[in-house]
Amino acid sequence: MTTAWIIYNGSLAGDKFRDQAELLQEAAMHKGVEARIVANDELFIDATNSCPSQPDFAVLLDKDVLLGRFLRTLHIPVYNDPEVIERCDNKAHQYIALAQANIPMPQTIVAPKTYPNAPLQNERYLDHIIETIGFPMIVKEGRGSFGMHVYLIQTRDELLNKVATLGGVDFIFQKYVASSHGRDIRVNIIGDDIVAAMQRTSDCDFRANITNGGTASTVVLTDAQKNIALRAAQAVGATFAGVDLLFDENEQPLVCEVNAAAHIRNIYNVTGINVADAMIDYILEDLK
Repeated sequence: MTTAWIIYNGSLAGDKFRDQAELLQEAAMHKGVEARIVANDELFIDATNSCPSQPDFAVLLDKDVLLGRFLRTLHIPVYNDPEVIERCDNKAHQYIALAQANIPMPQTIVAPKTYPNAPLQNERYLDHIIETIGFPMIVKEGRGSFGMHVYLIQTRDELLNKVATLGGVDFIFQKYVASSHGRDIRVNIIGDDIVAAMQRTSDCDFRANITNGGTASTVVLTDAQKNIALRAAQAVGATFAGVDLLFDENEQPLVCEVNAAAHIRNIYNVTGINVADAMIDYILEDLK
């Protein structure tokens, strides 16, 4: 019998992380796969010894890139590839990859590297950012999920104060897309196929994330939205992807970001489509 590890982060509080794993486990069991849910802190990365018992594959529902790489050294297929997870987890890296593939996205400037006790203080540099992007603008930390660590900046003083808190943090400056305020589209992609999509809206926040109070509904994607979502997933090398799309002033799609560890419960609740089924089908076919 085919065996699998469904890995989530044991340090994160809340049921939604375990719930994600249970959706995958149920889908795997329906396909005859013996799937074990395991927290990352239940596995021991002993670099000097091999793992005593190994599954046929692992699904990494977390961003524990080091664990993913260790499993790869044991020749365990890992989905998504840990290199893809790392690329998507650091949005500065991700936007560079998207730009290289000519993916339509908001104007984005990657901040220079800083250190914890030495934040960016060059006001001439920041004034150039203001002249180039204008207000309001988005400051987005390299790492963050569920809309966290994304800031809408309205003034020069706000910008100076926020940047002063980001010493040692990778972050980007991004043009604010007013036409997409409080609304976006999430597209779940498996391999080269779009499996499900939903539109998210919020009346209380510029971010449409459901975690921040947004609501979701079904949506019929345009050809342009389908094309750009697929191209974005390919640009970062993601086998499984949750691509977030914004709307430009002409209602054409812009890529907000690509998630390599996208949660699938909300889209299941909205569309009735369990993305986990497609994930397991893809893996079993890939293993052949």
